[in-house]
Amino acid sequence: MVSLNKVFVAGNLTRDPEVRYTSGGQAVADMDLAINHVYLSKTGEKKEETVFVHIVVWGKQAETAGTYLFKGSPVLVEGRLQLDSWETPEGEKRSRLKIQAQRVQFLGSPGKSKENIPPERTGAASSSGETFSPPSQEEPPPGSSVVDDDIPF
Repeated sequence: MVSLNKVFVAGNLTRDPEVRYTSGGQAVADMDLAINHVYLSKTGEKKEETVFVHIVVWGKQAETAGTYLFKGSPVLVEGRLQLDSWETPEGEKRSRLKIQAQRVQFLGSPGKSKENIPPERTGAASSSGETFSPPSQEEPPPGSSVVDDDIPF
C-alpha cells in the first residue's frame, strides 16, 4: 500500500495567528491562509479563485508565528493534511480538512513586512501595555556558533 501525506501551500494570512497553550505548556497557533489562483476562462476573461485553508502550528514555530506574523503576511507552509470531524449540538455532522504544519516559512522581505506591522507590534505600547521588540540584527560574537533552532523562522 502506497501512502504519502505531504502538502506545500503558499498564500497570505486572513487574520492574525491565534496562539494558545495546552495544559502541558506547549504552544499551538491557529492560522487561516488565503490561496489565490488566477486564470483565463475559455472566453479569455481573467478569473480568480480563492481557497481558504486552516493551518495548525505547534511548539516554537507557533510562538514565532504569533510574534512575527499578522493578517496579510505571505507564508509558505509545509505539512500534512488532517480531517477533523465532529457533530454539532443540533446533531449535524461536520468536517474540515486542515493542514498540520511541520514548517512555516515567512515570505516577503523584512523591510516590507516591517512597514505593514500594526502599531501594537512595532514597539509602541498597545492598549494592554505590552510592547514588541523586533529581533536584533547583530552578528554573533566571533567563535560562537548559531544553531538553526535559534533562528525565528
